[in-house]
Amino acid sequence: MNLGNLQQLQFISLQINQLTNDPSMRELSFLTSLSNCKYLKTVQIGGNQFNASLPKFLGSGNWSFSLENFIAANNGITGNIPTNFSNLRNLGWLSLGYNKLIGTIPPDLGNLRKLQMLKLDNNNIDGIIPTSLCNLENMFIISLSQNQLSGEVPSCFGNPSSLRELSLDSNVLISSIPPTFWRNKDISVVNLSSNFLNGSLALEMGNSRSLQILHLSGNRFSGQIPSTIGQLQNLVILSLSMNMLDRPIPKSFEDLVSLEYLDLSRNKLSGMIPMSLRNLEHLMYFNVSYNGLMGEIPDGGPFVNFTAESFMGNPALCGASRFHVMQCRVSSPKRPKKKRVVTFVLASVASGVAMTSIFIVWLLKYRKRSRELPLVDTFVQVHMRISYHDIAQGTNNFDEANLIGRGSLGLVYKGTLADGKVVAIKVFNAEMQHAFRSFDVECQVLRSIRHRNLVKVISSCANFDYKVLVLEYMPNESLDRWLHSPDKFLDLTQRLKVMVDVASAMEYLHGGHLFVVVHCDLKPSNILLDGDMVAKVSDFGISKLLTAETLIAHTKTLGTIGYMAPEYGSEGKISTKGDVYRFGILLMETLTRKSPVDDLFVGDFTLKKWICQSLPNRMVDVVDINLFSLDDENFMSKESFKSIMELAFECTNDLPHERISMEDVNVRLKKILTQFLQNVMTN
Repeated sequence: MNLGNLQQLQFISLQINQLTNDPSMRELSFLTSLSNCKYLKTVQIGGNQFNASLPKFLGSGNWSFSLENFIAANNGITGNIPTNFSNLRNLGWLSLGYNKLIGTIPPDLGNLRKLQMLKLDNNNIDGIIPTSLCNLENMFIISLSQNQLSGEVPSCFGNPSSLRELSLDSNVLISSIPPTFWRNKDISVVNLSSNFLNGSLALEMGNSRSLQILHLSGNRFSGQIPSTIGQLQNLVILSLSMNMLDRPIPKSFEDLVSLEYLDLSRNKLSGMIPMSLRNLEHLMYFNVSYNGLMGEIPDGGPFVNFTAESFMGNPALCGASRFHVMQCRVSSPKRPKKKRVVTFVLASVASGVAMTSIFIVWLLKYRKRSRELPLVDTFVQVHMRISYHDIAQGTNNFDEANLIGRGSLGLVYKGTLADGKVVAIKVFNAEMQHAFRSFDVECQVLRSIRHRNLVKVISSCANFDYKVLVLEYMPNESLDRWLHSPDKFLDLTQRLKVMVDVASAMEYLHGGHLFVVVHCDLKPSNILLDGDMVAKVSDFGISKLLTAETLIAHTKTLGTIGYMAPEYGSEGKISTKGDVYRFGILLMETLTRKSPVDDLFVGDFTLKKWICQSLPNRMVDVVDINLFSLDDENFMSKESFKSIMELAFECTNDLPHERISMEDVNVRLKKILTQFLQNVMTN
C-alpha cells in the first residue's frame, strides 16, 4: 500500500516498532510518499531503526502548510537538520532526540513562530546555540542536552515568557550565566549541568520564582551561593554539586519550603550547616559531602533519615555517631584549634577541586557512549507527594487481601490512591537494618534514571520508623510467574520481546546517564510485565552506582545463587560484566523454562552445562517442550535457536573481559527477533 494515496490522512503513528529504511536509500524514503498527504498534521515515527537522513523536501510542498507535529526521536537518523524545516510555518512540536544528527542548529528555526517544543538532545550537533531561538514567543520546551554545542548560554533565553523547560546539559558551553537569563519568572525547569560554565551565580537568580528544578552541577561556578535563592519557594530539586562554590551555605535556604532534593557536594563551602534546614519537612535527599564545613550536623526533622554518605569529606563536622563524624563538645565552650580546622578545610577543598577536575575529564571522554536509547527523559523527575495516611488508606490499612508480593526485605501491596490511580506499594521491613539501607540505595538509583523498561517510581514516604516506595502497578506480574506457573504460557515471540525489553533497560543502566548502574540481582522475579506485556526491570535494592573511574567495585552483599558470575561469588567483584552474565543465565532460563536453582543442578552441574551437553543435536531436550507443541511455522528455525544460545554463552564466559557488552547483546537480540518474525510472515 502506498501511504501517499491516503489523501485525507491527518495523523500517522508508527512509533516503537522494528521498522527499517530501504538499505539502498540514503534518505527516509517512505516520507517521500507521505508528502502527498496535504492534510497531514502529525507524523510520529520515533523508536524505529531507520538509520538514514531526513529528506530535503520536508520543508516544502504540502507539509509547509499542514504539518504541526514531527516526532522522530530514537531512529538512528543521520546527517544534518534540513534547513528548510523553517518553512513548516505551522510546526508546533519538533522532536529529533536520540539520533545521530551532525552539523549545526539552523538559525532559521527561529522563524517557526508557532513552535512550542524543540527536542534535539542526544545527538552529535555542534556549533553555537542560535540566538534566533529566543524569537519563539510560544516556545514551551527546549532540550539540546548531550550534544557538542559550544560558546555561550544566550542571555536572551530570559526573554520568551512562555518558556517553561530549558535543558542544555552535557555540552561544551563555556561562559557565565548572564543576569538577564533569570528574567523569566515562569520557567520551571533549568538544566545546565555538565558543561564548563564559570563565574558567579547572579543575585537575579531569585527572580525565577516558578523554578521547580535547577540543575547546575558539574561546572566551574565560583563565589558564594546567592542569598536570593531563598526566594525560589517552589524549588523541589536543587543540584549545585561539583563546582567551586565557597563561603557558607546561605541562611535563606530555610525559605525553600518545597525542597525535596539538595546536592551541594564537592564544592568549597565553609562554615556551619544552618540548623534551620531541619525545618524543611519535605527534604528527602541531602548531600554536602566533600566540602570544608564545620560544626554540628543538625538533628531532627528530615536529618533523622540521612546517612553518613551525606557528610563525608568534612572532617571538621561533628554530630551523632551514625554520621561517622567526631562527637560535638557540648559541655566545653572551648573552640577547636584554628590551625587544625584550617588544615581540615584545606584538605577538603583540595579533594573537592581534584574530584571536579576528574569529573570534567571523564565527562569529555564518556558522555557520548549511549545513543540509541528509547524515548526517555533522563533528568531527575519531580514525584507526586503522598503521605503515610494516603498509603494506609489506599491499601485498606495494609490488608492482606491487597498483598501481592513478599520478599526478604519487606512486602508489596496493591493500592489505590485518592485520584483512583492503582499503584504498587513496597514497604521495607523496619526490623531489618539492611532493609532500610536497601531503601536508601533504591531511592538513590531510581531518582537519577528513567526509561520505558524500568519500573517507574511515583513517590516515596519515609521517616525513622518506616520507609515506603510507591511504584507503578504491573498487572501481569513477574516473568518468574509466566515461566514457572503451570497455568501461564508465553510464546516465543513474547519471550524474545521480553528479552529485548530487558536488554534495552540494561544497556541504558550501563551507559545511559552520568552514572553506571550495576543491578546485581537480575532474575525473572525482578522483571515485571505491564498491561501490554512490556517488560520492566525492578528491585534496585542491592544495586551499585559506579563512575567512569570506578567501573569495578567490591561488595559483601550477595545476589541470587544461580545467577551470580564466578568473580562475584568468589571475590565480591562488581562490574557491568556481572550483569551481562546474569542476563545470559536469564536468557537460557527464558527459553528452556528451567531455573538455574532447579534440583537437577547440583555441584558443578549447572544450567549452562546442561544446555551445552544437549546442543546442537538434541535441541528438543533443552527447549521448553510447549514451544514444540505449536505449528512448525510458529517455531523458530534450528539456526535461530542456536544463535540465541550462542549469545547466551557469550554472556556467560567465565572471564569477565571475554563477555560482550549489553549494547551488543541488545543489537543481536533485535536482529534475531526481526529475523524470526520475518520467517513467521514468510511461512
